[in-house]
Amino acid sequence: AMDGTPPPTSPSGLSVYVAVSQLLGLTLLATTGAWLGRYRGGVAWHSPLQFNAHPLCMVLGMVFLQGDALLVYRVFRHEAKRSTKALHALLHGLALLIALVGIIAVFESHRAKGIPDMYSLHSWCGMATFVLYLLQVSGGKPLTPPGGKGLCNACDIPVSPQWFLGCGFFLFPGASFSLRGWYKPQHVFFGVTLFILSITSCLLGITEMLLFKISDSYSHFVPEGILANTLGVLLVAFGLVVGYVLTREEWKRPPLAEELALSMDFKTLTEGESPGGGS
Repeated sequence: AMDGTPPPTSPSGLSVYVAVSQLLGLTLLATTGAWLGRYRGGVAWHSPLQFNAHPLCMVLGMVFLQGDALLVYRVFRHEAKRSTKALHALLHGLALLIALVGIIAVFESHRAKGIPDMYSLHSWCGMATFVLYLLQVSGGKPLTPPGGKGLCNACDIPVSPQWFLGCGFFLFPGASFSLRGWYKPQHVFFGVTLFILSITSCLLGITEMLLFKISDSYSHFVPEGILANTLGVLLVAFGLVVGYVLTREEWKRPPLAEELALSMDFKTLTEGESPGGGS
């Protein structure tokens, strides 16, 4: 540092777990590609292989990139918070776009082959997860801060966009201090919940695909079944490591000194309070 103080370091063990999560994430992507390439013919868009883009995109977007988006605040602990927020939103947005490509692939493939849509448990859970990735449902009522007015007084819509609300509250400076404080725990809870649901949906999809493609030989421990089962184990392992990093209280990103000062100034400006408690 310029003043001679040593640069800040990450807590003991954090870097190891983050590295393990990335190694698991890259391995599960490689395993997905190996399964689709070796046993399912590969991936192509306007062809009978279009369906294979679906599992690849969902694993990449809704699992790997979403998991990395959740880890951003643990990894970039000493960088400017606005830059960290922007990266967090960017990763979520990229995950959303890739997942959308995967959903388009499966619907177009079903239509081309005359296969009905949305009848299986995997499709129900997967579509619900994708929709909830955009819409945070709050008990069928408009999201309303305690003691406050609804966030959408004009339209009284019973849902609010999780991703867009997150960007609005944390990426841009217009939201009030108390509103941010109220929304943050909900944003964190639903983010982790959607990550778990994404992994669950992928596991259901792997099982469904194996039963469709190799139901006669699956019970005989054929190589494709073993490889697909390995992919499922990697998905669970990735989720467990990411979840462990997120739930370690001492690994949370500490507020920087300038952020604490800005928070007090921001609260004073938006809530009419002074640091000493006056108004």
